[in-house]
Amino acid sequence: MRIFLVGNPNVGKSTLFKELTGARIIISNYPGTTVDYYISRMNLNGSRVEVVDVPGIYSLNPTSEAEYVAVRILEGCSDEDAVINVVDGTNLRRNLFLTLDLIERGYPLLIAVNMIDMLGGYGLAIDLEGLERILGVPVVGVSARKGDGIDELRSRIADRRSVPLEEVLNGCSD
Repeated sequence: MRIFLVGNPNVGKSTLFKELTGARIIISNYPGTTVDYYISRMNLNGSRVEVVDVPGIYSLNPTSEAEYVAVRILEGCSDEDAVINVVDGTNLRRNLFLTLDLIERGYPLLIAVNMIDMLGGYGLAIDLEGLERILGVPVVGVSARKGDGIDELRSRIADRRSVPLEEVLNGCSD
């Protein structure tokens, strides 16, 4: 099993990668920092699992070098793997374009809503259970910077599932 961390630039993928794996990497604070990708391992229920920090992308239709690299990496994803779509909870709407693209293409997806600790400061709240119900994939709130929600994310990775698009659409028509 491999875990791919995928999301828009500057949403905290590399910080989450560092939190999950304990890897020592330099994390920069501007978009487009990670054009290369990082691979490390984490312990998941007693097994060593490979974690890949994919460059930040806005779409699976590549128009930049980072997006080409990310799409090539994701081409190697199988049903045994997990794609964690890291989204910025303070700017959820912009991030959901990529989320819907990942769901539509049938990736074995989990969503990590990052920066959950900052929502109150912006006067925001996210109904994580409602988002999970609407999208049909597991959703976990995390703060990669503080380490909040990481245990739940690990648990959801272990229980991951992939929901076919048809099932998601059928669930929305009730």
